[in-house]
Amino acid sequence: MIRFEQVGKVYPDGTTAVDALSFEVAEGELVTLVGPSGCGKTTTMMMVNRLIEPTSGRILVDGQDIARTDPVKLRRGIGYVIQQVGLFPHRTVLDNTATVPALVGWKRSKARERAAELLDVVGLDPSVYGSRYPAQLSGGQRQRVGVARALAADPPVLLMDEPFGAVDPVVRERLQNEFLKLQSRVRKTVLMVTHDIEEAVRMGDRIAVYGQGRIEQFDTPAAVLGSPATPYVAEFVGADRGLKRLSVTAIEPDDLEQPPLARLDERAGVAAARLGAAGARWAVVLNEAGELHGWVSADALRIAGDQGTVGELARRMDAWVPVGAPLKRAFSEMLQRDAGWIAVLDGARFLGVLTPAKLHEALRRSVDAEAQGVGRDEVRFDSVSDA
Repeated sequence: MIRFEQVGKVYPDGTTAVDALSFEVAEGELVTLVGPSGCGKTTTMMMVNRLIEPTSGRILVDGQDIARTDPVKLRRGIGYVIQQVGLFPHRTVLDNTATVPALVGWKRSKARERAAELLDVVGLDPSVYGSRYPAQLSGGQRQRVGVARALAADPPVLLMDEPFGAVDPVVRERLQNEFLKLQSRVRKTVLMVTHDIEEAVRMGDRIAVYGQGRIEQFDTPAAVLGSPATPYVAEFVGADRGLKRLSVTAIEPDDLEQPPLARLDERAGVAAARLGAAGARWAVVLNEAGELHGWVSADALRIAGDQGTVGELARRMDAWVPVGAPLKRAFSEMLQRDAGWIAVLDGARFLGVLTPAKLHEALRRSVDAEAQGVGRDEVRFDSVSDA
């Protein structure tokens, strides 16, 4: 959808902002441009909508050379979200959101209808917020309006320049989550500029790590964190890149251990005997549909004997995550709950448990699989438990 062919930008004073950039952004892909201030990432993005004109090379959007496109028409077909949002202070939220559809010739009623739909999508009830003015909104709410406005005319391409940088960390994470959910639905082709490697890793399908005016590495977040292409990239992503990689490594069923199970209606003594034979100190308790109910200790079962059922002794289990969630979420739950293991569910169905040892194995498999170009299930290595 977006292609750079040997694109360069040199200013009249001789400063080279970008040097012979060549890369491609696929349709529906979100690519993050990350690097220190002054490295050329914002210049790269602004050349796509011709707010800055390149001095060499070509940029193509959907196969068309943008140099041959009227810049005003080009910009109206590209969504643009900036850090300071840039809402018109004298216009209502609804009219701000309807700006681009109105400019491209939509009827006012249709433009406002589309604006209301988008406000609802970004979590702002148009009946509540539509008539308000930007000054009456919080920073996070203004940022949501900015995203809605950028999407209002349904552009195929979206440019985002530090879109979540002007809000506090809690709101920032919430906005990131909301945008990722939205992107999974609308699948726009997105170029997003950030200076934060954690945001780049979390948001991007691929990452372009900038040095001075050029891309040092262009790859998936997992590859950038697991196999930095140069010493510069390794230093930029940080010595804790292994921890950062937890954010981009999903939990898979093969990562899980299968603990002893007990049924709600089972006699405590029967379950105790089974756990004793297996040398287990606890069991996961499931209902008849195979859904997670909780857990029970072997000691509690043994004491109750034949005088109780598993369901009467089971304790609630708060430490769980869905399959496919990042390992970082599982690790955070373990720490927050002070848990030695965490249940993994598919909907309500219990799949197994993730332990610290298995979490470590999953991370190692992800790194090795990336390096070897194979699936995680094909990676073999010795673990502590094999010794």
